[in-house]
Amino acid sequence: MGCILKGGGGLYSRLVVGAVLLAAGEGARFGRRPKSLLQLGGVPLITRQVVALSGAGVDELVVVLGHHADAIEPAVQAFPVSLLRNPRPEDGQVSSLRAGLAALSDKIDVVVVALADQPLINAGDINAVVGAYKKRAPGTEVVVPRVAGEPGNPVAFSASVRQQILAGDANVGCRQWRAAHPAAVHWFDTDNRRYRVDVDCEDDIARLHADTGHQLRWPPEWASPAVAGAPAQTLA
Repeated sequence: MGCILKGGGGLYSRLVVGAVLLAAGEGARFGRRPKSLLQLGGVPLITRQVVALSGAGVDELVVVLGHHADAIEPAVQAFPVSLLRNPRPEDGQVSSLRAGLAALSDKIDVVVVALADQPLINAGDINAVVGAYKKRAPGTEVVVPRVAGEPGNPVAFSASVRQQILAGDANVGCRQWRAAHPAAVHWFDTDNRRYRVDVDCEDDIARLHADTGHQLRWPPEWASPAVAGAPAQTLA
């Protein structure tokens, strides 16, 4: 991909930034619907994330799909990203993360891992995480935003951590690595609550509307749960 998404100097000078965007889930708590296709202002959440990462100037972006891959792919295929299908999304988020990390090139200095179900994250939020990585405490290799004592997303970590995750047990992802290496974690304390907002169930949609006024809506073809007539599209 080269530097198609690079912002041209500034924040990312001397750093090559790769990103993995996770969107392989089944959406079981939404009636087996692809929550990354929920729309805010008429734009699918996954498209908003790709635009945010692109606007933040990442050099490479791997989008990991799994369940509902055929339905989600059209929402991002026009962007200069690498689309990757996890052949076993039922193995969980760690398997998708590891697949995405393996797909990044060897030139990456820092990895940003983002979730497709965070409706409010923008390019500035991603820039702030990478900026915190550049200013992290000596000896730390992972930066996690923390809001009111609670961890958020996206996170950033070094190429070394990426290599260690990929060389380790198949059940080890970023969260497990962090738990095993607490001294290597730099907590980016902030009052930006967007890092803590995601949508896992209908209650989260209602809460987002009550707290912010933002209303998430399903596209017409997914207006009803899969069990009621909109079949979940999975890999063959």
